[in-house]
Amino acid sequence: MTAGLDPSAFVFAAGLVFARLGAILMLMPGFGEPGIPPRIRLAFAFAFALAVGPSLAPSLPPPPASAGMLAGLIMGEVIVGLMIGAAARLMLAAASVAGQVIGYQTGIAMAQSFDPAAGQSGALPAAFLNLTFIALLFTTNLHHLLLLAAAGSYGVMPAGNAPMFDDAAAWALDVFIDAFVIGVQMASPLIAFGLLFYLGLGVLSRMMPQVQIFFIAMPMNILAGFSIFAIAIGSMAMIWTDRFETFAAGLM
Repeated sequence: MTAGLDPSAFVFAAGLVFARLGAILMLMPGFGEPGIPPRIRLAFAFAFALAVGPSLAPSLPPPPASAGMLAGLIMGEVIVGLMIGAAARLMLAAASVAGQVIGYQTGIAMAQSFDPAAGQSGALPAAFLNLTFIALLFTTNLHHLLLLAAAGSYGVMPAGNAPMFDDAAAWALDVFIDAFVIGVQMASPLIAFGLLFYLGLGVLSRMMPQVQIFFIAMPMNILAGFSIFAIAIGSMAMIWTDRFETFAAGLM
């Protein structure tokens, strides 16, 4: 995108960069939330493509000779962008995993609330953690790292190369496993509390079978669970931001 670049090459380079970055930003946490209108997301992706396009132009392949090759090239870039955006979205899914586990351990899993990040109803702790982590993306400036990772993905997956589906599948599996492990790690204080609490209730129910122990102890379970959740949420946020930063840095 230099001064000597002809208009056709300029349009080709801009469209190729926009194809990947637009697909990434349509799914990326913080930028691709369902509550943000698609036109706003696409407009931001177009502005971002114009901003980083000049630095990426030397690494782009030359314009293809036929329309079919051009369509295949753009489709390949869209697929790569969707893979990267979906992987970043999987990292945010760790909040849903932790929230669902916390909901089951505290006895409020049936209390559902609309989750803007997921676009559907979910357990109250899951919706709260999703919104908290999205807010952390911007307050800790991790969104800058995400944008740098989107632009730096050309160093990991060069434009014009066919998508490496085998490597992408292995990478997606690793990200999925990592997200689940992070979710369980964040919910581990509530898991330990739930095991001890229900073990104690089981012993009491055997000692006093005529009393509805679980019904009586449910308010105590909710109160203690929320107290532990309030104490541990700072550590949960640190665990998630650290792993998410590592994930974003791996794309650069």
